[in-house]
Amino acid sequence: MMAREQHSVLDAGDTGDNVDLRRPAASERPARRRRRVLVPLLVALLLAQMAAVMVTTAVRQTPTIDEPVYVATATDYLREHRVRYNPEHPPLGKLVIMAGVAVADPHYDASYRGDQGQVGRHLLYESGNDPWRLMFWARLPVIVLTLLFALVAFAFARDLTGTVGGLVALALYTFSPDLIAHGSLATLDVPAAGFVPTSAWLLWRARHRPRLCLPLAGAALGAAVATKMSALPAIPVLVLLAGLSAWHASGSGRTDRRRAARHAVAGAAVVAVASVAVVWAAYLAVDPRLRLAYAGPVPAVHGLRGWLTGLLPLPRAYRDGMLVQFGLEAQPWQGFLFGHLYSGSRWYYLPAALLVKTPLGLLLLGLAGAVAVVAARRLRPAAPYLLLPPAVLLAAAMTGSRDFGTRYALFVPMFLAVGSACVPALRRRWARPLAAALVLFVAVSSLRTFPYYLPYSNEAFGGPSRTHLRLHDSNVDWGQDLGRLADRLDGRYRGERIWLVYKGSGVPAYYGIHAPDPRKAPLGRVHGLLVVSDSSVAKARGKLAELIRSSRPIDEVGHSITVYRR
Repeated sequence: MMAREQHSVLDAGDTGDNVDLRRPAASERPARRRRRVLVPLLVALLLAQMAAVMVTTAVRQTPTIDEPVYVATATDYLREHRVRYNPEHPPLGKLVIMAGVAVADPHYDASYRGDQGQVGRHLLYESGNDPWRLMFWARLPVIVLTLLFALVAFAFARDLTGTVGGLVALALYTFSPDLIAHGSLATLDVPAAGFVPTSAWLLWRARHRPRLCLPLAGAALGAAVATKMSALPAIPVLVLLAGLSAWHASGSGRTDRRRAARHAVAGAAVVAVASVAVVWAAYLAVDPRLRLAYAGPVPAVHGLRGWLTGLLPLPRAYRDGMLVQFGLEAQPWQGFLFGHLYSGSRWYYLPAALLVKTPLGLLLLGLAGAVAVVAARRLRPAAPYLLLPPAVLLAAAMTGSRDFGTRYALFVPMFLAVGSACVPALRRRWARPLAAALVLFVAVSSLRTFPYYLPYSNEAFGGPSRTHLRLHDSNVDWGQDLGRLADRLDGRYRGERIWLVYKGSGVPAYYGIHAPDPRKAPLGRVHGLLVVSDSSVAKARGKLAELIRSSRPIDEVGHSITVYRR
């Protein structure tokens, strides 16, 4: 397969006109030189803005619910080289976190016995470590990876539509509150999501450079699957797109269909094999001695799911983790959506949550871009690469039993940002001014929510201060504001009696908050300040609900904790 020079769908880049192969006129050369300087400068400014707000967010937030587990598991990888904790998630994302943990060099007691949550709290609060320092270093590699994925969005959009489209995609990505919020945490959601558009971009480039890009696309797909198992539904989609790219690259689809079909099968096989190899490599990086079986309890899963899991050509620990995930899916979970508390799951939860938490400008541009990529003949070849992966992943995520947040669908704003680049590529006078106005709208909306990105909701739903009325858990309150609460209580309410209902993994006493649980005291004895995490407010029943009803809200912290007066 001959490699050919990579061009955007529009060939000439920004305007969609045919390429002019003649040398530029002398009058055009200064403009081109200015452009060569201006574009890297804009890219650097957008990345610097995102880096600054993510670092600022990271140093101000206390550990969220999942972070201590991942940090403790990464520490165990570093010190003990074993798959002992958190088997339900593959190791690659935690190996990324491990890079920062290695710099922090925390004290770690490998003999401590407890579940993964207890081990995380012991590492952060009971082992002589500084949790602020350890969490910063654990979060820093994820911040760097999030910024690298921003460059992927820029490159993907530029390859599709030209430089202007690339800058639009980059701006929308770097101002996305969800990507800033979760890219600032030592969690697995942004890494798993970001490798999917990376693979799709490389598959698009493989239409012209298959020998280089197909193996790299397979590696990116394997990285997604080696970070979170929720990426597994992307495998058949991206493998099929690999076949499509190899078919196109062969250049013989019209004259020799058999030859083109062989190229397509070979391209799909390369991506599939490379992805499996990356998963194995991730486990071997944890335990080079090949002790790949998980030592903890694994639920028995029968029927088709159990049989198919056993057939996967993946490490035993990975397959055990899948069985653990199936066990978690079978448990009863509670959800909260638009003020309604329910048991089980709702298929429309994720679309509704994304509608609330995605900036309006990104929603409008992304949807318009999806229409444009299908309707415009020049853009149509890119439609499968832009639309199929997020559609399949979102459909799979909508069948899950845990309605806990848009973090399960962070690939959506990533693909929306890239798809938005198709709007300024349209040959319409209004296209670029409209795109510029909506990008500015997104930027303003994002900057207004600083530094409270986790509880962000767009203007149509009242902004961050109203998110807790419609959503819960990692959409709003994931335990991130315990440090801010300590500062608020010390600054405004020193000496007052405090009662606390906190949802999170932090230890309130470490931050100087010594407050009993009001649910364990007679109702008549609960006087003073009642402080409740908003996720607990959303799910309040019985005694806690009565306490809240008979109290008066007087303050809030980080749009995630409410302070009541009794």
